[in-house]
Amino acid sequence: MPGEGGQPACSLRELSGYMLRLGTLGFGGPVALAGYMHRDLVERRAWITEADYKEGLALAQLMPGPLAAQLAMYLGYVVRGAWGATVVGAAFVLPSFAMVVALGWAYTRYGGLSWMQAVFYGVGAAVIGIIALSAVKLTAKNVRKDPLLWAIYAIAAAVTIATESEMAWLFLGAGVVAWLWRAPPRGLWGGVRAVGGLEGIAALLAGSGDAPLLWRIALFFGEAGAFVFGSGLAIVPFLYGGVVNGNHWLTERQFVDAVAVAMITPGPVVITVGFIGYLVAGFAGASVAALATFLPCWLFTVVPAPYFKKYGKRPDLIAFVDGVTAAAIGAITGAAFVLARRSIVDVPTAFLAIASGLLLWRFRKLPEPVLVAVAALVGLVAYPLVRAA
Repeated sequence: MPGEGGQPACSLRELSGYMLRLGTLGFGGPVALAGYMHRDLVERRAWITEADYKEGLALAQLMPGPLAAQLAMYLGYVVRGAWGATVVGAAFVLPSFAMVVALGWAYTRYGGLSWMQAVFYGVGAAVIGIIALSAVKLTAKNVRKDPLLWAIYAIAAAVTIATESEMAWLFLGAGVVAWLWRAPPRGLWGGVRAVGGLEGIAALLAGSGDAPLLWRIALFFGEAGAFVFGSGLAIVPFLYGGVVNGNHWLTERQFVDAVAVAMITPGPVVITVGFIGYLVAGFAGASVAALATFLPCWLFTVVPAPYFKKYGKRPDLIAFVDGVTAAAIGAITGAAFVLARRSIVDVPTAFLAIASGLLLWRFRKLPEPVLVAVAALVGLVAYPLVRAA
């Protein structure tokens, strides 16, 4: 598939090899990973044209799902169509998936050991600071001074705090409101109703206690991958509502630990679904959760890719995505508040959470994994002292 700027100057093998290394060693979250791709593939190696990269980034921002993984898939599509998107996406995701499965095995086998409890005592508190600061940055970047987006943001945050859960219909509703307000659609109401109906059916099936466990995992995580917009952390409130409150698969402590695992491993933050799936149903659960989450991401990349040049800048689509993004950021803010109430249990955890946010704010190039590692060391020292007291 030639890009707008000409035929890509790399083979599928070369690109997938690069993505395999990036998925193994790339830290810093979706924005940082997207930046590495531009630096290495566009500027240094000239494997991908600037035009193709920008189109892939725009599509990843417009579609639901993890930004970095979708961008990687789009670049694979540029090189070798749907097969390229599949191979490159797998190369990017599999290293971090293997890591979280290994951590899931260690967590279930040794989770009762005091040293592991101490590590997550510190890391869990630091994660709260990271999520809170991410919410602040995302709000400043995306909500800006728009009264409509602020209203959507506030409502989503309030609903998340009040219900301690996140619902896909809230995101969809926010997108429709922004769509109607800024660029009223014509003749598309049936499509809106159809999407809402499909989401409702998926939610109903996923919540059915009679369905086999792996089927319920597939439906729930498939819904998460299909209806969550925003940064990688946007999936956190959605998962919290279903995993902790809805299906009661994990305790609140285990969920915070799952988010912490995503912070200390390279690759997409969304890979926490593999860790959660492992805790729920072993390796089969991890595999089903990851596949169900990333399959919609693949579909939302491959299916619209041929048409994106023509329709990607339509005002109604941009308005819809703006509304959904504002709701997602509001949900992240609400989730940070909900998780903080349960993770910040004493003075040391409060200090770690505040210090983490302030350090990342002051030193913007400070890698999050370094901060998490320091928090783990603090936890190893502080946890025994707190228990002894």
